[in-house]
Order: sequence, then structure tokens, then C-alpha cells
Amino acid sequence: MNEDAILAEFRAAEALLEGHFVLSSGKHSAYYLQCARVLMSAERAGRLALALAQKLPRDLKAEIDLVVSPAMGGLIIGHEMGRALGVDAIFLERPEGQFTLRRGFAIEPGQKVLLVEDVVTTGLSSREAMKAVRAEGGIVLAEAALVDRSAGEAELGVPFYPLVSLNFPVYEPDALPPELAATPGIKPGSRKNAV
Repeated sequence: MNEDAILAEFRAAEALLEGHFVLSSGKHSAYYLQCARVLMSAERAGRLALALAQKLPRDLKAEIDLVVSPAMGGLIIGHEMGRALGVDAIFLERPEGQFTLRRGFAIEPGQKVLLVEDVVTTGLSSREAMKAVRAEGGIVLAEAALVDRSAGEAELGVPFYPLVSLNFPVYEPDALPPELAATPGIKPGSRKNAV
């Protein structure tokens, strides 16, 4: 699946939004990818996960014991990546602000993990999720994501395999262009922002 086909999936699901958005990083953008919309079709989610799994090097795929994804955004694509790779998939939650395992999920010490996200902007959520995996004794081999919107700037500390890279401009709250400053920002993500 090439980049044009991937973006066609997002457009078909009306998942590429335009307006004034406050991202989970606290930065602002005129564009937002609502991955939940692109993943609401099980068939489409499966196609995207297979395409993402195909981006992973063969030797890496052979090492993965478990897929771990942060809720909410990574939950569906993490599950589908588990299916595509033939391994179990679990998720982390933030009931009190920090990622943790719940629902009887466990990571065995030494278990080799692929972290899977929907969108990476700054990498903060990914780094926090990796910290939680390591605290449980897991070894994070790499991260895969549907979308890298960090312009290649996200520092994850492990190899990173995005399905597509989109470099929409993002702005600090005190440096908004006039067209964004003129309208209130919407917080479409699942994480509370400090704005």
C-alpha cells in the first residue's frame, strides 16, 4: 500500500479534519487526523495493519512476542497489529495520569514488545508508554504507528516504523498564526491538555 492509497483511506473515512485543534502535546494545528474514524471499519483497520506490518523488517517481526499500545488511540491499531503479526496484543491505560496495565494484562520479564500507536506528534505518549512497559520487565524492540506527524523529530530511543509521515505545521500556544488565533481551539484527542 503506497502513501497515496493510505491517504485515500483517511479521506474516504473523513478522518482528515481542518480547523483549529489543540493536540495532546499542547501544540496547535490547522489539521487533525482522527484515526478513530479511519479505524472504525474493521476491514480498513485490518488493511492498514497489514500494510504497517509489512513495513517492519523480517528479523524484527520474528522477535516480537507481544504488541502493546496505549489507550485510547493505539487500542484498535494495536489489536489489528497483533492479528497481523500473529501475537497477542494488550493495552496500557492512564486511570490516574500514568500508563499502567490493568484488566489482568501482564508483561513477562524479558518479553519482546512492539509498541503500536495511532499518531506520533512529539513522542511523549510513546516514551511514557515505553517506560511503563520497561517497568514491567518488557523489552521494547521498536515502535510502529499509522502516522508520524513529528516531521521525523520524535525521539523515541528505539527504531520507528510509521505507515505514513505527514508534516502539517504545528504551533506553540503563544505563536499562533492569525487565522488560528482568531478561532478557539478544539481538543479532539483523548488526553487532557495543559493549555
